[in-house]
Amino acid sequence: MRYAVLGTGAVGRTVAARLASLGHEVVIGTRDPKATLARTEPDGYGNPPFAEWLAYHDRIRLETFAGAAAWGEEVVNTTSGDGSLAALEAAGTANLAGKVLIDIANPLDFSQGVPPSLNPVNTDSLGEQIQRAFPEAKVVKTLNTMNCQIMVDPARVPGEHTVFVSGDDAGAKQVVTDLLVSFGWPESSVLDLGDISTARGTEMLLPIWLRLWGALGHADFNFHIQGARTGA
Repeated sequence: MRYAVLGTGAVGRTVAARLASLGHEVVIGTRDPKATLARTEPDGYGNPPFAEWLAYHDRIRLETFAGAAAWGEEVVNTTSGDGSLAALEAAGTANLAGKVLIDIANPLDFSQGVPPSLNPVNTDSLGEQIQRAFPEAKVVKTLNTMNCQIMVDPARVPGEHTVFVSGDDAGAKQVVTDLLVSFGWPESSVLDLGDISTARGTEMLLPIWLRLWGALGHADFNFHIQGARTGA
């Protein structure tokens, strides 16, 4: 499978590397590849410059958002939530049409400082905004409620824990579920919440996730929904 991963941050790098390790062809999309490769300083989270990372992942290529989306059979959005719609617009409506679009982003709003709030929230979600903006894409919200290392290696957290999926297209959700299983998630741990409006709920887990991160001092944790299959 050919995957276009949009975004060069920690989430994009981690997901792209995992996809490549599973034998998929992977291109990472960015707004300006030359500018991305020219950076020599770590990013705001201390991650090494992208060019340094890319040198150790020679099976992965860097392209523009549009070039990556046109090439990919499936698209993964790992861009910052406040820039996701613009990034996807740059990727191109025609390049997204008919494709499964896996949305991992969260609409974190840092305008009032830290900790961030959410925008949109309660009556809308970033996942829904993306689906409305690109109605011919098959948007599936998933993996946005955990650290990126756990996304691709759920065994980092001992015991059972849960990954959510939200989307309007049942076939697309099954495609994403199959991908999650290939990452190491037991299919019984994948909880289908329903249509894309249920992404409101998973996005609203971020405020408690951030506070748990602060309280625990690490990000190797996740949510487990006990009794999800029995209605308990």
